[in-house]
Amino acid sequence: MSELQHPTATSSLTTWLSYLESIHTSAIDLGLERVAAVADRAQLTKPAPIVITVAGTNGKGTTCALLESILQHAGYRTGVYSSPHLIHYNERVRIDGKWLDDAAHSKAFATIEKVRGETSLSFFEFGTLAALQLFKQHALDVVILEVGLGGRLDATNVVEHDVSVITSLALDHCDWLGDDINQIGYEKAGIFRADKPAVCGQPSPPASVAAHADSIGAELHQLGYQYHYTLTDDTWCWAAGAFELTALPIPAIPLQNAATALMALGVADLEIADTHISDGLASVSVPGRMQVVAKAPYTVFDVAHNPHAAAYLAEKLAECKAERGGHVHAVVAMLSDKDMAGTLACLDGIVDHWYPASLSVPRGAPADSLPVSASQQFASPSEAYQQALKYAEPARDCVVVFGSFHTVGQVMSELN
Repeated sequence: MSELQHPTATSSLTTWLSYLESIHTSAIDLGLERVAAVADRAQLTKPAPIVITVAGTNGKGTTCALLESILQHAGYRTGVYSSPHLIHYNERVRIDGKWLDDAAHSKAFATIEKVRGETSLSFFEFGTLAALQLFKQHALDVVILEVGLGGRLDATNVVEHDVSVITSLALDHCDWLGDDINQIGYEKAGIFRADKPAVCGQPSPPASVAAHADSIGAELHQLGYQYHYTLTDDTWCWAAGAFELTALPIPAIPLQNAATALMALGVADLEIADTHISDGLASVSVPGRMQVVAKAPYTVFDVAHNPHAAAYLAEKLAECKAERGGHVHAVVAMLSDKDMAGTLACLDGIVDHWYPASLSVPRGAPADSLPVSASQQFASPSEAYQQALKYAEPARDCVVVFGSFHTVGQVMSELN
């Protein structure tokens, strides 16, 4: 048989990824029985002394990045698992803030392939187990896991984690999680653990979150109750009970997520000084999340792909527009199963010129299905981006590329 059917530890990463895409009946297959069985056999359910698992509709990646940044400044060895990637699969696993080479991933895949036997695994399940294998090999202090979809039935939930985090709650992935916010809250709260701390950064979350915490005896720390934050001109303050941090640097991520990360660290029983927190806040950055890639014209890449994220993007673009006094040019491409109308409506009155593009990936939406008013449609996000740059006035205008990880990833890949 060919290498594609039977890759080995020395096979290329591309070969392995093609193989993983072909061995399971569906790309998404929620449920823990199969992945838990393999995780148990491989002894992967506790990849580090401290494990923090982060769920949420939006804000998972930025919260994980800030946790990582502060912990590294505090001298801890860290591992981060996040998804999806923008350009390279290697982005999904970071050890001490760095990607691993292709060979390391291939070896980890080979280990999981040997252990799984006849157990079928989805692409995400296989990748999650391989990430846990890599963390185990590196003898880390803290592992940070970003949930892929939901929480309760996500592959990351096979791990015995110490702190559970929900960053935000909104409607998304309705085909899998339903269109009831209480049900979504229950699914995400499914990562909570009995007698362990859980943090929720969603203001006024659905009642299902606290109800589930109460039912299993999780120690819930809720934004607005157990912890708070306030913005004060060019700094911000954070408080939990009588403990307060003042004059904190404003990070390049939403403050709601930053405050939630601080609460997670506060209940994780780790030694972290105030200076580590300030240094971590000042240095955190996340590709594709309000990422400023150019100043003339002011250009932002953001993976916002649902109304909740688009509302935050609209707020930031309005600030940019008011400050620069020019127009906003928006390059957008989306997946067809997203709430395209709701997402794009959030930017009504903010965007002056639309550049809708087709997304040539599975579930990608054609440009003519995007509900925006535009004089031209484009075959790809990269083509649309070049046109936006052509028409944007460098000194005054803003350009934004958004709508999907695929959209931002394609444009970033072209630039690289």
